[in-house]
Amino acid sequence: MPQSSILALQKLRQLLQIEYEQEKQLFQNQTEVRGIERSVRQGLCWHPVKIGRSYYNSLNQFVIEVERHENEEQEHQFEPGKPVCFFTQDASGMVQKGLNAEGKLHHFKFFGQVTFVEDNRMVISLPGPEAATLLQNAWRVGVHLSIDETTYRLMFDALDRTMRAETGRLAVLRELFHGNKKEAECFSFPPLRFPWLNSSQEMAVNKVLRAKDVAIVHGPPGTGKTTTLVEAVYETLHRESQVLVCAQSNMAVDWIAEKLADRGVAVLRIGNPMRVTDRMLECTYERRFESHPHYTQLWSIRKAIRELYAQRKHSSDAFHQKVARLKERATELEIAINEDLFNEARVIACTLAGSANKALIGKKFSTLFIDEAAQALEPACWIALQKAGRVILAGDHQQLPPTVKSVEALSGGLGKTLMQTIVEKLPGTVSLLEIQYRMNEEIMRFSSDWFYNGLLKSAPEVKYRGILDWDTSMEWFDTDAENDTAYHEHTDGMSRSNPKEAEQTLCILKTYLEKIGKHRILEERIDIGLISPYKGQVILLRRMLRHDTFFKPYRHLISINTVDGFQGQERDIVVISMVRANETGNIGFLNDLRRMNVAITRARMKLILVGNSATLCHHPFYRKLYAYTKQLKEADY
Repeated sequence: MPQSSILALQKLRQLLQIEYEQEKQLFQNQTEVRGIERSVRQGLCWHPVKIGRSYYNSLNQFVIEVERHENEEQEHQFEPGKPVCFFTQDASGMVQKGLNAEGKLHHFKFFGQVTFVEDNRMVISLPGPEAATLLQNAWRVGVHLSIDETTYRLMFDALDRTMRAETGRLAVLRELFHGNKKEAECFSFPPLRFPWLNSSQEMAVNKVLRAKDVAIVHGPPGTGKTTTLVEAVYETLHRESQVLVCAQSNMAVDWIAEKLADRGVAVLRIGNPMRVTDRMLECTYERRFESHPHYTQLWSIRKAIRELYAQRKHSSDAFHQKVARLKERATELEIAINEDLFNEARVIACTLAGSANKALIGKKFSTLFIDEAAQALEPACWIALQKAGRVILAGDHQQLPPTVKSVEALSGGLGKTLMQTIVEKLPGTVSLLEIQYRMNEEIMRFSSDWFYNGLLKSAPEVKYRGILDWDTSMEWFDTDAENDTAYHEHTDGMSRSNPKEAEQTLCILKTYLEKIGKHRILEERIDIGLISPYKGQVILLRRMLRHDTFFKPYRHLISINTVDGFQGQERDIVVISMVRANETGNIGFLNDLRRMNVAITRARMKLILVGNSATLCHHPFYRKLYAYTKQLKEADY
């Protein structure tokens, strides 16, 4: 058994275990130590909730509806596919006058999974009717985001299987990525032409088609990574009957699935979609399952089985035989429906964890595509890799990294993705997309020089575009110039904010919008993004903008979010509030430059940075960024 690859995966497993223990500790702190009210403010909890109707959905999952009628304006982090737990709280938890006491929590011994969220209503799958009865009979029930035990179990299991593999494609890929195997194998054939793609995109698609083991499509901001990936999938389907397309998040899966469906590819979306559009819902396994001709009969049989159990007074051979016959027929119908659905589909789309769905048990694919691979933990990739002969990864390891909560696990290397490992070990497998179609030249140049060795080029149609004549496309408004301690940051223990900087940010935006003019903004639908690395500043900016009448005509054109919330998006004008301002030059997680790369590459024509240069410029990146904006301004005079 090869040692180097096994040792690498053993270390990875140990780091994952550290992360798992840290998540459990954080969950305990959120619920038992810090208290539920704080979890509600952080968007991790709804409490109390009203328990609604319960029923079996089309996939025979027992689900329950819950609604919140308190803290309805509070943003939350509940999404389809996320695991949740339920709890009640002692009467001592009722907030008393002048007191801020919270009672003891009592967690139910079962977990659920969010299947649908809309505004203040959620649908959650439960283990069965007994769980629903417990909730319906309880007082002041709450629902809290939980640790994703299932995904952790799948990741541990995938690493164990990969380490045990002695033959087959799983062992080959393990040795290629972590072992002594030095080169990935390729087919050899003349390049295919795709006149609708640019030269670097065309080369990337050809590299994907030639790859026997692995290929990477490295797509910096605005370079058409999704377009290239869709073309690569489409061309692969000329050679293979079916492929598996995965991503770390439901949102990323939905995006690529929708683009493939728009191209006319038959997509079967396994799991819980975030994008509730008609096109997306038509692709879902659940919608396709319930629209199958056999479904009505299957539903009737399932209903008959439930009624038999409900009416049973005592067990008998006749009862067991009748139930067995009905279950056998239900299984036959389920298998027949599944076969039809999978035979019709050319692309199976799901999250990396979703590739372990029971509907995919025993399925193998010649090619696995992983989109947004730079945001996926390596152990999650191995869940899907068990089903694949070769893998194509697409993403940008210079943008948002995967989330790792344990400092020990992060410093040990858990944050290093499979994509980064392959880029370093097998650089010949990488295709860099070089032409970007989003930013004008001035905005693009800094990111290209710092993160991409100056290799990016602006497409002619965007290179010189701007909003105003004689305008500097990229500006830094320095709050340190005010020499006012009121501009210093604040923290509430959950996030950071800078109220004075938030005021100035909106004032700067207001001035710029006045220069453009209301008529032009509305007629041309010039859209604006307000970005901050800190959730606390985002909440503050949203509140301030909501109460400022000047922005009322433009509110439908303005989005305010964190850097993570803007991943994959773009706006005509982007304003970034940096928040950090202190005597020590401490910039916290602004040290993660990949996050700032995402922020500064969202703008098409105008980028405004608002920040304290004295604090930020302790770091060479921000020092150079500040100097670059000064240089642009001087060049325009």
